[in-house]
Amino acid sequence: MVELVEIINVGLFAATLRLATPIAYGSLGGLFSERAGIVNIGLEGMMLTGAFAGVAASQFSGSAWFGVLAALAVGGLLGLLHGVITVRFAGDQIVSGTGINIFALGFTAYMSQVIWESRGASKDPVPGLPPISIPLLKDIPIIGDVIGGHTPLVYLMIVITVLSYIVLFKTPFGLRIRAVGERPDAADTAGINVFKTKYLCLIISGMLAGLGGAFLSLGHLSLFALGMTGGRGFIALAAMILGKWMPFGAFGASVLFGFADALQMRLQALGLLPSQIILTIPYVLTIAVLAGVVGKAIPPSNYKPYVKE
Repeated sequence: MVELVEIINVGLFAATLRLATPIAYGSLGGLFSERAGIVNIGLEGMMLTGAFAGVAASQFSGSAWFGVLAALAVGGLLGLLHGVITVRFAGDQIVSGTGINIFALGFTAYMSQVIWESRGASKDPVPGLPPISIPLLKDIPIIGDVIGGHTPLVYLMIVITVLSYIVLFKTPFGLRIRAVGERPDAADTAGINVFKTKYLCLIISGMLAGLGGAFLSLGHLSLFALGMTGGRGFIALAAMILGKWMPFGAFGASVLFGFADALQMRLQALGLLPSQIILTIPYVLTIAVLAGVVGKAIPPSNYKPYVKE
């Protein structure tokens, strides 16, 4: 009989933090866009395209950090595209985001065929981001084993979470973002450039989603595989809602989903349940969370397209 310690141990919590990272990046990206009044369900596509761009750039440049920059750039461009459609032309936000997701799936498959002659995955591992050890932190019992040896993007995610809170709630820029999202007409009257703020937030949203994709392809696997995001962009939206559109809340919810993902991997490795059942754990949790939270959660934004009079 499998003992509980074989399931719940330090390794499980270290994996939780690692698997929560791409979800947290996507969740923070969704938070910036929704605080500005734009729903961004294109996070999945932005994350997938960022994962592809990171591997392609890393292979051609020989530098994983160049790949990270490429993922940031591609994610930001898709965020800008979403902004042009929804802000400039007042297009439907859900349709635009869905279109980006469909585009990303087809584009990455086509480009994989062009570059690697395979629509399934890149051929060979590319230069990735190796784990780093933080002095002193790694020597703390238990805590050091959990958070003391991850790739730089894991620690950057924690830093960005803190910075997101400071920017959104402790700076004039954050106040302008929230004003644009809640009362764009009043913000416009007060002299705030509503369109510029929305564009900027969508670019930030895409860049953060691209970082999540870069983590998957450069900080986790060092290769690209078609559909490797596995719905994490949608799970990120659920984490954002569960976190009440707050940076620390989104981070905590991402850790919860990361724990579910790490748990299903551990259960699958131990062979305790059929793999088909185990693989559904993160998605069943997502549905359960949304079913219990969405009706009670009040979005902090006005999602109607703003038309300047």
